[in-house]
Amino acid sequence: MYAIVEIAGQQFKVAKDQKVFVNRLSTEEGKKVDFDNVLLIGDGNTITLGAPAIDGAQVSAKVLKHLKGDKVIVFKKKRRKGYRVKNGHRQALTEILIEGITASGAKKAAPKKEAKASTSSAAKAEPKAEKAVTVKADDLKKIEGIGPKIASTLVEAGLATFADIAKSTPEAISEIIADVRGNHVTDTWPAQAKLAAEGKWDELKKWQDELNGGKA
Repeated sequence: MYAIVEIAGQQFKVAKDQKVFVNRLSTEEGKKVDFDNVLLIGDGNTITLGAPAIDGAQVSAKVLKHLKGDKVIVFKKKRRKGYRVKNGHRQALTEILIEGITASGAKKAAPKKEAKASTSSAAKAEPKAEKAVTVKADDLKKIEGIGPKIASTLVEAGLATFADIAKSTPEAISEIIADVRGNHVTDTWPAQAKLAAEGKWDELKKWQDELNGGKA
């Protein structure tokens, strides 16, 4: 017996005792998990099709381990500017073992009941949470040599504005982006950020035309 089932947004043809790599699941390692979006079941010469899923059908599995897939290289290039960026990506995966296929009669897991709202008196007794003060991040990609991945990494590290980058050093920036560094050269980033922070866009644009991927 085999089944075609949808797991984490993808469709797989599975059979009992088969190991499958799927997109990362939230279930802990060693725990069991059921998938009820079964689209097709084949048993010998008998094939059952769903519309789109088969009512009562279920695929049971056990989570073996969470891991990352092989690295995929993403290469970006801008013509006539000498801009080249190479980044790597490793997809988060989960390895599961198919333990059984149920053609019908499986019970769907009941959704968890939401906790009842607390009484008004209890709500009044709780202190109000202070509003978080957020600083609007600048578009760091306007700095020659910074791409989306590097920009998000810098923001997470607290360098969210041009002024933050301008106050930092090339060495400190290189250390922050070490995991996604690729071929990036950070020598000119603080100086570029200083011009951007001061609103000197024409001067910055003229300088960037002379740069090679952020390198002077």
